[in-house]
Amino acid sequence: MASEASQTGAAQESSRLEILQAAAECFEQRGFSGTSVDDVARMLGCTKGRIYHHFGSKADLFAAVFRLGMEMNFAAVEPLRHTDGPAVARLRMMAEEHVRQMVTTKSFQRVVWDGMELLMRGALTPEQRDECLRLQQSRKRYSTLFRTLMEEAKADGDLDYGDLSVATQVFFTCMNSPVFWYRPRVADLRNDQDTVIEQVVRFAMNGLGWKGE
Repeated sequence: MASEASQTGAAQESSRLEILQAAAECFEQRGFSGTSVDDVARMLGCTKGRIYHHFGSKADLFAAVFRLGMEMNFAAVEPLRHTDGPAVARLRMMAEEHVRQMVTTKSFQRVVWDGMELLMRGALTPEQRDECLRLQQSRKRYSTLFRTLMEEAKADGDLDYGDLSVATQVFFTCMNSPVFWYRPRVADLRNDQDTVIEQVVRFAMNGLGWKGE
């Protein structure tokens, strides 16, 4: 019985993740307002009932894509905060992993970029508004991981920027930019991604007054 329950749970999670992947791609291509549950079902080749089994509405589906995108970011970046080395080196490693998320999970990250503004514009239920606030707090906690190291690196003399809030906004705008323009060259995918990541991170770090190599 326990084995059957475990298999059922794994199948449910696999189905849910398939839906989220398809939804992320639809939202990236058409935007929130231009995407319907029908579009997601067509991409999956399934009925709407399969989607509604996991998600109560398009807004719930969008929020789940946003949440998973943020979970991906935290999982990639947070472990690097406490590695050895000066703050500026840790910040650069975190920036590299962040940009890697932008190019390797781009559809999810585009939803993260658009998410709060799009959700807040909609006609939301009280429950959906509460979810928006939770998502917003998640973004703030993520930003704080970088802000803390930015302050440490500036105190160490390795960065030279003015207002921390302005610097953080510009830093993330640069690092997030691949979600708008990056198109992978499949013939040389890994090298293509590595080149983009290196150039974006260097540009972002230089914007903070970094003088490193």
